[in-house]
Amino acid sequence: MGKRSEVIFGNRMSGQVVKKAENSKERFVKRFGDDSDVDYPLAVVKNPYIGDSLGVSNIVIDGGVSDDADAGEREAFDRDKGIIVGNIRMGFGHYRISMAIASAANHLGYKPYWMDLNSYSETTGGKVIEAQNKLYSLGSRISGKSKAFNKAVWEPMNYEGFRKLSYNASDQMNAELMTPVFRNVPKDIPLVATHVWPAQAAVHAGMKHVVNAIPDNWPMALHLAEGSLHTVQTRSSYLGYRTLNGMQGDEVLKPMPGDSIRYVGHYIDHELVAAIEEDCDRRIERRKKKAPMRFLLTIGGAGAQKDIFAAIIRTALASVKKGNMVLYVNVGDYMNVWEELVREIPAMESLVTTHFDDWSDTTAFADKALKEEVYGIHAFCHENIYEAVYCTNLLMRSCDVLITKPSELAFYPVPKLFIKRVGGHEQWGAIHSAEIGDGTLECRDIPHTLQMMKLFMQDDSILTDMCENIKRNKLDGIYDGAYEVVKLAMHMKNCEWRVTLCIR
Repeated sequence: MGKRSEVIFGNRMSGQVVKKAENSKERFVKRFGDDSDVDYPLAVVKNPYIGDSLGVSNIVIDGGVSDDADAGEREAFDRDKGIIVGNIRMGFGHYRISMAIASAANHLGYKPYWMDLNSYSETTGGKVIEAQNKLYSLGSRISGKSKAFNKAVWEPMNYEGFRKLSYNASDQMNAELMTPVFRNVPKDIPLVATHVWPAQAAVHAGMKHVVNAIPDNWPMALHLAEGSLHTVQTRSSYLGYRTLNGMQGDEVLKPMPGDSIRYVGHYIDHELVAAIEEDCDRRIERRKKKAPMRFLLTIGGAGAQKDIFAAIIRTALASVKKGNMVLYVNVGDYMNVWEELVREIPAMESLVTTHFDDWSDTTAFADKALKEEVYGIHAFCHENIYEAVYCTNLLMRSCDVLITKPSELAFYPVPKLFIKRVGGHEQWGAIHSAEIGDGTLECRDIPHTLQMMKLFMQDDSILTDMCENIKRNKLDGIYDGAYEVVKLAMHMKNCEWRVTLCIR
């Protein structure tokens, strides 16, 4: 299998690069063991959190620590309508995109299966992913606190380090350690990967119909999984990936074949796309009535934006007290972040209504906010990862402005105020959003973030224009990426796409 580290889309890697990739894999084997010959029995069980709403069932290791279902709850793979969503828990972004793919699949009449490689904690691949996840989360948090670390280490690694073909060579080798869990997965079921490792592992394992849904707008070799069909959310990233631009310094590389990559649009849940006009019209009407402006603050999976959140809340307190502003604060599954905010801003306590670890309460509030006025500060925290992620999706519909770093949420059909990025690659999410008119430019420090909040409050045209742009973008199919990815994956099953190019 290691040959995928030697030649990447016709571009041969040096012996030094290949050796480095081999050494990386060997280090993980020494640390976590080699389970390449282990036969992991699998079971399919209904996802207890998003199974009803999105039709999702989980692929678990039968009888292992990943499995919490009774025997009577097990399902058989649907070989006709089944589609696997391959993902990992690394931050919230990949899970959010996975939910979008599952939502689209469910709407189109297919059966989505959730396959989180990070959940298989007893496997070597699961241990590798968890170790890398902890390292990445630590780096994210440090980058938010240390300008020196951010400038010297984090920005260069996320911007240029992950861009290099040599990085992909190592990832391809490491992904070989993630293949054993695919042994008992039917190879003809289409798989959509929302992180490159499930895409690479699936190809290594012999899955026949793999779509690699690339999340980022900045082209990076990190996201390449040769042997899969790559999809991108923007036209600019399409050309960057097609030419492998800058992925080996100034060298002009052999490009990706045309049948290896497709532009599809943004990966958005069906529930959000279907409600775009209704939700945007509500926002415009609230501005006309001078109703309190609703800001949704959503912290990233690494919990790296706490200080910015604190500054926003302090500044907003006076407006919240006057009834001119409402804050939704979703800290995901990071209760420690909320506790720190409370300690730092005791003045907000009298204004806060908490919605913690009570999904029925959260959904009831989200539904109420669509129909009625709400006031004060509403805080959300859910220990369960599915609820922590999907909470933002629910609140997004009734908010006026989403305040977020420009990562996966940069592509969602809601007016957005972008705070400082976590990694140089994220800036291109804000650039794209500003270009299509549904978000601001990146506000790279707290004073500029607060300035933009003030502008939203004072100038109604900013929000109104974004809402009208979102409605036009929908007509142009910009938010149809999740549907298109699912259609491509299912079409691959019924078409020899590499030969006939029967997919568009």
